Amino acid sequence: MSLFPEDILSAAQTIIRDFTAAGLMISTAESCTGGLISGALTEISGSSAVVDRGFVTYTNRAKIELLGVQEATLLRFGAVSEETARQMVHGALFRSRAAIAVAVTGIAGPGGGSSEKPVGLVHLAAKSRSGMLIHRKMFYGDIGRSEVRLATIRTALEMVRSLLAG
Repeated sequence: MSLFPEDILSAAQTIIRDFTAAGLMISTAESCTGGLISGALTEISGSSAVVDRGFVTYTNRAKIELLGVQEATLLRFGAVSEETARQMVHGALFRSRAAIAVAVTGIAGPGGGSSEKPVGLVHLAAKSRSGMLIHRKMFYGDIGRSEVRLATIRTALEMVRSLLAG
């Protein structure tokens, strides 16, 4: 039995298989998912050949210290922003041996949202060492904390697969 739904496990298994075949590694930088993307990947046997490291950077201080997110970015745009997600993924990529990194930052709820940044807003970024970058701004809605986090994992894994394919 797994902690994760079958569709997430299937996506993670595909990533582990494809990264293993290509001899590549991945890293993650997670805020609102609290390490669940890394958890989904490491649920798959053989993932130690692929998952280099995961950064759980729930606080702004952790984003600054572990990923090199600029304090000015956090002050100007906030933790839940495209700019922060881009700096998070850049930091995860270049503070690891990964060929591809993925980063997520958002508001899972039930509290913490505002009219400008509602519950269910998540910014995701995936980046490859070749410089390819994908950003997605997702509005999952106030569907519950667990569902926002699961939806974020699904989107993050799909972004990683897109980068690897592309």
